[in-house]
Amino acid sequence: MSQLEFEKPILELEGKIAELQKVDNDSSLNIDDEISRMQNKIGRLLNETYSKLSPAQKVQVARHQDRPHFLQYVAELISDFTPLAGDRNFAEDNALLGGLGRFQGRSVVVMGHERGHDTESRLFHNFGMARPEGYRKAQRLMKMADQFQMPIITLVDTAGAYPGRGAEERGQAEAIARSIEACLNVKVPIISVIIGEGGSGGAIAIATADKVYMLEHSIYSVISPEGCASILWRSASHASDAASALKLTAQDLHNLKIIDGIIKEPVGGAHRTPVETIHNVGKQIEAALNELTPWQADKVIAARRAKYLKMGRA
Repeated sequence: MSQLEFEKPILELEGKIAELQKVDNDSSLNIDDEISRMQNKIGRLLNETYSKLSPAQKVQVARHQDRPHFLQYVAELISDFTPLAGDRNFAEDNALLGGLGRFQGRSVVVMGHERGHDTESRLFHNFGMARPEGYRKAQRLMKMADQFQMPIITLVDTAGAYPGRGAEERGQAEAIARSIEACLNVKVPIISVIIGEGGSGGAIAIATADKVYMLEHSIYSVISPEGCASILWRSASHASDAASALKLTAQDLHNLKIIDGIIKEPVGGAHRTPVETIHNVGKQIEAALNELTPWQADKVIAARRAKYLKMGRA
């Protein structure tokens, strides 16, 4: 597990427990009481630390490499998953994945950003930053969902759309805009969950949904704190100030009525207990689907448009 600066006291205790367990395995000494005492202390520290995370610290947690990613959610929650590739225009994009499957017995279209879990897979998935063909693939999947009357589930985890020259030449901005348009016009329910980092248009392109939820320690913003700091303060060293100013935490966005709810993470964050986190997300998606089913096409579109038109109004 990669280290977070504010978790150092906790990680040191976990290291000591690992050492004691080796000693216990290699000798006749009984040190169970000492291990139990240290585990209790770790529990208290985790509760104290994660109950008062600053926005900058939440950014670190949201980006943690051990948080569960899209393919892990699919493996746990979606049965009979059939991935669909290509935008039928240029190429396949490996940052934004999607396909057909069953969620709790219901046929659904599911898509989301995949960051990868090691150097090789991160490079393959372009660190979760989709190119235009990824968003055009998303549009294709949404149209398919519309045609076959299947709800759409999207899982967002990206620093933003890929800003490379090739992506811009192939119409990155237009692809994102069309993807948002497709979200607004599709006649089936869309449920979106920010599972890590929801960055800029790259996130909004598949998160313009009927129900939008965020994991407790995820973030959702128009720009990264580093990008904001480099523009406003001319220095990325002010990223902590930018994180506070951007109101990018799940708690801030729920208070501003930008999202519909917050999904609780186990104590210590999703990176410590990924399977439990995934099941918590699954329960929220199931509740949202039950709320939105059955649906009428005209009412779905009207409610979705009303939802976004009232944002920011007094």
